[in-house]
Amino acid sequence: MNTAANNRIALSAVLITLNADKQIAAALESLQFCADLVVVDSNSCDHTIEIAQKFGARVVQQDWLGFGPQKQFAVAQATHDWVLCLDADERITPELERSIRAVIQQAEHGLLPADIAGFDMPRCNFFLGRYLRHGEGYPDYSRRLFNRRAANWSDDAVHEKVESSIPGARFEKLEGDLLHESAESLESYLVKQNRYTSIQAQALASRGKWPGLGKLVLSPAVRFIKFYFVRKGFLDGWPGLVHIAIGCFNSFMKYAKTRELMQQKQER
Repeated sequence: MNTAANNRIALSAVLITLNADKQIAAALESLQFCADLVVVDSNSCDHTIEIAQKFGARVVQQDWLGFGPQKQFAVAQATHDWVLCLDADERITPELERSIRAVIQQAEHGLLPADIAGFDMPRCNFFLGRYLRHGEGYPDYSRRLFNRRAANWSDDAVHEKVESSIPGARFEKLEGDLLHESAESLESYLVKQNRYTSIQAQALASRGKWPGLGKLVLSPAVRFIKFYFVRKGFLDGWPGLVHIAIGCFNSFMKYAKTRELMQQKQER
C-alpha cells in the first residue's frame, strides 16, 4: 500500500465482487487514496474477502441482485456522498487519481459548481494482449465518480449506467485513464457476452420491442463502419478487429434473441 493514511481523501470507493481474488488486490491498491473502501460480495468461495480486508475494506455480503441494483446497494453502504465505483478488474492510474483528488478538494471547499452530479473517465481496455486505443475500446468513457445525492445507478440487470436524479444536473470529464485489465480468455469473454445479450433480449422483449429485420442487419454493419473505420479501430491490429467484430455480433444476437422471444410469446 503506497499511500499514507493521512493523505486519503473524503471519498468512498465501492466495488462489487464474486470470486475476484486474482484481480481485486491491484484494484484496491490503486484505491488507497480513498478514505473509505467498501466491497459488496456475492458469497465468494475463494480468497476475495480475505484480500479485501487486508487492504482495509469493509466487506458486506449481498446475494446477487443484477448489476444495476447490486451497485446501487453498494453505493448505499458508503460513508461519503461522493463515491467512486470500480470493478475488480479495473485500476486507477496516477493521472486519474490526481484528477479525482482535485475534484474532491473542490467539493470539500464548495468550489465545485452545484449542478455537477459526477464525472466520466476514459477507460482503456486490455484485450488479447494489448491496450486498445481506438475503436470502441477507447476512450470508452465510463461514469464512475458521482455524488449519490444527485445520481444513482440504473436498475438495468446488465449494461447499467449512472443517471442523474436531479433535473438539470450535468456530468463532466476527467483526465487520466481507468485501466480495465481483464485477464479472461477469448472463450470466457464470448461466454460472458452471450449471457449479456440474453439479458438484453429479455429486457427488450419484456417491453414488447420487436426489432425489424432491417435493424437486425443494419445495426451490426453500421457499428462496424463506425468503430473500425471512423474511430480507427484498425490501428489496434487484430485485437481491435476481434473486439469490434464481437461487438457487432453481439448487436446482431441481441436483436435475434429478442425476435425469438417475441415469436415464442406470440405463439403462446
